[in-house]
Amino acid sequence: MHLVDMTPKAAPVLEGAKWSFVTRRVRRGIVETVDTDLAAARSGDLVLAEVQDLGSHKRLQLSDGRFSTLYPKDRVVLACADRFAEDQFEGIAALSPEGADLLAGGGVVGHLLSRNGKVKRPTRLSVIGRLAESEGRVLNVGDFAIDPAPRRGPARVIGVLGTGMNAGKTAAAAGLVNGFKRYGDRVAAIKATGTGSFGDVHQYEAAGAAQVLDFTDAGLASTFRQPVDRLETVTRTLLSATGDCDIAIVELADGVSQVETADLLRRPSYRALFDAFVLAVPGALAARGALRWLAEEAEVAPLALTGLITQAPIAVAEAETLGFPVLSREDLSDPATASCLHTILSQSPRAGAA
Repeated sequence: MHLVDMTPKAAPVLEGAKWSFVTRRVRRGIVETVDTDLAAARSGDLVLAEVQDLGSHKRLQLSDGRFSTLYPKDRVVLACADRFAEDQFEGIAALSPEGADLLAGGGVVGHLLSRNGKVKRPTRLSVIGRLAESEGRVLNVGDFAIDPAPRRGPARVIGVLGTGMNAGKTAAAAGLVNGFKRYGDRVAAIKATGTGSFGDVHQYEAAGAAQVLDFTDAGLASTFRQPVDRLETVTRTLLSATGDCDIAIVELADGVSQVETADLLRRPSYRALFDAFVLAVPGALAARGALRWLAEEAEVAPLALTGLITQAPIAVAEAETLGFPVLSREDLSDPATASCLHTILSQSPRAGAA
């Protein structure tokens, strides 16, 4: 193990560093040393780095929920992790003395594998090392995760799925949160999978969620390439932490056929956590394909379609021929819709109970 001394005399190495969103649960006072064995890096390890060349991400999401413009030579505290984003980057949790890539504005650093041709190359970083406690143990975001609660989760759980990124999942989740809140429920909003970012969390809060959690609260900076057993445990942990709420709205990242999402939905034990699902889609053809996949691979029939499709009345009319209601965010935020959903859910078994 390679250590850089961080006695009080050396502590200024962290002075003025910008702590990213994915590090918001970290107890900073226990950081004492920097480990420079970058080859040993694993997903979730806390990393101190310095900005070298600005690229796609020119701002960093801070742990207090603000954006901070990045400048060359800024020191930043991030988490090494994987990234899956069709419209941005694919990357893995790896560090190198030659440098690393800022894979996500929420604070994920790693090694770029591929990028969407429409975006610039990622912001390039030099890695100072991994943060460690006094005895040299490298710190990981998993060290600061919430503990699973012994109680059951909310009485009702609705999952929000999509055909891919930017299908309208978060807007739909926020609509559901607002509708149930206006109906009189205490609502929890959970982002169960994805890459650490405060964007979804902020939308849930704005919609009136009484409690907001995501997978970073359960110890993951990213869920890409994580074992499916661990991801199921993360969802169970987050639901158990919201047991004083009446209903939980749970958003799953990316599309239903993305590898981790698909593996989760194929699991009867995972589907059994949910009472129902809604599906966000950009258009009628995408809806047709996703509905077939869900029926054949996961035995799931969503209660309704939603998402970007609702912006186009012609597309809505075509999608309605598939036999599912199509609900806009405004529809979902109507307390009358919440009342109808309560009635439907009270008469139906949980989504995975088939």
